[in-house]
Amino acid sequence: MPRAVVTLVGWAAGFLILAGLYFTAWLVGPVFLALIIVIAVSPVQSWLLGRGWPSWLTTLVLVTFVVGLLLLFALVIVVSIAQLAALLPQYADQSSELLKSLSGSLQQFGVKPGQLQQAVSSIDPAKLVALIGSVLAGLSGLLSSLVFLLCLLLFLSVEAGGMEQRLAAVAGDRPNLERALRSFAKGTRTYLVVTAVFGLIVGVLDGAALAIIGVPLPVLWGVLSFLTNFIPNIGFIIGLVPPALLALLDGGVSEMLVVIAVYCVLNLVIQSLIQPRFVGDSVGLAMTATFLALIFWTWLLGPLGALLAIPLTLLAKALLVDVDPTARWAIALAGSLERKPPAPVAAPGAEETEPAPGDAAAGRAVVPGPTSTAGSVIGASAHPRGR
Repeated sequence: MPRAVVTLVGWAAGFLILAGLYFTAWLVGPVFLALIIVIAVSPVQSWLLGRGWPSWLTTLVLVTFVVGLLLLFALVIVVSIAQLAALLPQYADQSSELLKSLSGSLQQFGVKPGQLQQAVSSIDPAKLVALIGSVLAGLSGLLSSLVFLLCLLLFLSVEAGGMEQRLAAVAGDRPNLERALRSFAKGTRTYLVVTAVFGLIVGVLDGAALAIIGVPLPVLWGVLSFLTNFIPNIGFIIGLVPPALLALLDGGVSEMLVVIAVYCVLNLVIQSLIQPRFVGDSVGLAMTATFLALIFWTWLLGPLGALLAIPLTLLAKALLVDVDPTARWAIALAGSLERKPPAPVAAPGAEETEPAPGDAAAGRAVVPGPTSTAGSVIGASAHPRGR
């Protein structure tokens, strides 16, 4: 078929797949979240199995631990939202007084009273207070399908015990697919562990700083900082907006500026300078690709897509790029410059010899031929099984 027809058919199939994901986001999001949790804790399950624990007991321990952690997060969020709901009415009155005080201060800079009155009248104080509630409502929506998520965790944890045998069977016919899936699981675990550790550090520091400043509900904002640490690029801003607005309503502009300064110092230093050094090159995505992936997955799957943007992108890269040696050019365009592409897979049963410097630079394996002692140079893309 002509290349143009193949391209058009491929794009049409891609749009159909995306449309299906968009309309089934209620199912795809929790399923992938459960899968990522199982991938993250699977080394613990393997370690327990290696220590002689029975399979059913390791599954029960892991599911109990994950369920307890999710219920703890849900309890903190629900209690904090209830406390915030009791504080909102008094902050609605304070927001009106704050706007009047702000309009009086701006008159000193030459702003006419008529313009101030028009600007103030166009601002609904209730919207300022409702913004905090809307952010928390979107966060609590992630826990609305908790029962469904727990069932998925149970089933996937049971199936995780035989994953090595499944991957070994895949490797017999599709070695590149098996290697890509293992790379996806390893990169996802590294990203989740490092992000969780630094998110915990940021959450504790932010909560302690807010408690010292006197902002209400510091535990809730610390949990929000931990969760938004999994959102690349803009997670820091999302975690800053609610406590900054609450500080503005509670203590005025000065308290809000203090909160912003503390968040900038703590989050920018930890998330922008220290955390990338520990994450290293495990993700293998450029910053622009990460930001575009965040926008895309958020549009496709909603809030869960924002939290899982990096693992979803890694899975898409593993299935669309890493399995196809001819598509490695995409890594050079959208991947990290420091990330080395995977070594090509040699033909089954072939013995690799020491490649020449030129062949090593070209990323080709030297396989001895049937009639030559020196061997012949065969590209990895020449093997049908490597595809």
